[in-house]
Amino acid sequence: MSKIRFLLPLALLAGLVWFLGAGLKLDPKEVPSPLIDRPAPDFHLTRLDDAQTVVHRADMLGQVWILNVWASWCAACREEHPLLVRFAARTPVAIMGLNYKDERAAGQRWLRNFGNPYRASLFDQDGRVGIDWGVYGVPETFVIDKQGIVRLKHIGPLTDEVIQTRLEPLIRSLNG
Repeated sequence: MSKIRFLLPLALLAGLVWFLGAGLKLDPKEVPSPLIDRPAPDFHLTRLDDAQTVVHRADMLGQVWILNVWASWCAACREEHPLLVRFAARTPVAIMGLNYKDERAAGQRWLRNFGNPYRASLFDQDGRVGIDWGVYGVPETFVIDKQGIVRLKHIGPLTDEVIQTRLEPLIRSLNG
């Protein structure tokens, strides 16, 4: 009986160590999203540059597009931004920004200072639309197909490698 009392906690500890070890092998940028292969969440947001103009998800139907979630206070967004500006200059795909939990003036100043890769940047000051999209940090990037279905979610700053090996091939495939 005393052997069992000794071995049971040891077995539980070994199982816990195994689960923790398996978790350490996961890539946090590869967190599965429940949105993949489902309709993109609806939104009705004003443009960052024009508080009178509202943009809806339905406005994007019929085209492949990218949603890039960013904020002026985000250090990783600063790292990603020049790459996004270069990518926008060479792709016909609409890149929409989602200015997340930011101040309107700060977001506008950011785009004036660093360049504007977005067809439009939507203003999500309170982060409610970001919650609908499953955003838990910035930057995050989504690719949405012509029917409004989310096909990719990338967590963290985009890199040249991610653009070349994941975004561009997917966009080409979705555009047929």
